[in-house]
Amino acid sequence: MNAFLHNRRAMAGLAILAFFSLLAIFAPLIVPYSPNDVFSPFLPKSSQHLLGTTITGLDLFSQIVYGVRDTLLIGVLTGAFISVVQLFMGVFSGYVGGAVDGVLSTITNVFLVLPGLPLLIIITAYFTQKTDPVIIGVLVLTGWAWGARVLRAQAISLRDRPFVEAARMSGERSWRIVVFNVVPNMFGILVANFFGAALFAVLFFSFLQFLGLGNINEVSWGTMLYVGQNNFALQAHEYLYTVLPGLCILLLGTSFGLLNFAVDEVADPRLRRN
Repeated sequence: MNAFLHNRRAMAGLAILAFFSLLAIFAPLIVPYSPNDVFSPFLPKSSQHLLGTTITGLDLFSQIVYGVRDTLLIGVLTGAFISVVQLFMGVFSGYVGGAVDGVLSTITNVFLVLPGLPLLIIITAYFTQKTDPVIIGVLVLTGWAWGARVLRAQAISLRDRPFVEAARMSGERSWRIVVFNVVPNMFGILVANFFGAALFAVLFFSFLQFLGLGNINEVSWGTMLYVGQNNFALQAHEYLYTVLPGLCILLLGTSFGLLNFAVDEVADPRLRRN
């Protein structure tokens, strides 16, 4: 933990993530308007509208602040669910071995070779009700395989270690060995996988909404990009309406990426820069 807190990438990632988390929690105290309140379009920047209003008359500052909520929530929840699927598919496959490993490895390999982005778009477009649970489910379905492969390799390397053999010889049940002996020794990889999955979720969730494949009635940065594109915000010289949500997506994704790299560096000192 001490090494993590002294890692520059970790501190930068945590600072960005903490900033957006505070925006999400205290959004009603930060902005005076609901993100759906309609005003006159193209109002200039003022004390009432810090960033002005959009081509549709929405307060841009309210949209940006409230937009973090859905984006961050989808990122964290999807990252957690993907991590659980990766843990089960990877560790169970690697530790048990045999026919079970063969079946689960085949399933993992199939998902690895499938083109992720086209599959993501096709499955999402199939649903008429594109609620958050549906989007999370699609992201989990298309994003778990790469991490499961890493965890399987790690589980294979751990299952024949002396401390695992000792637990097995003492009569411990397999599930207890996995939970108390194998998984704790994979903690660094699990945390890194979570941040990597959250990064994947934020970027692809925003991309789906930008294409109009999400719930366009929700306030999020991806929806802002979609509405801005459909209302020709760039042609109307409303650059902030597309630049700001794009920059926020980039920063939130960067925070998860930095935390992912930092956990890798702490877990494997060979990755640390001199």
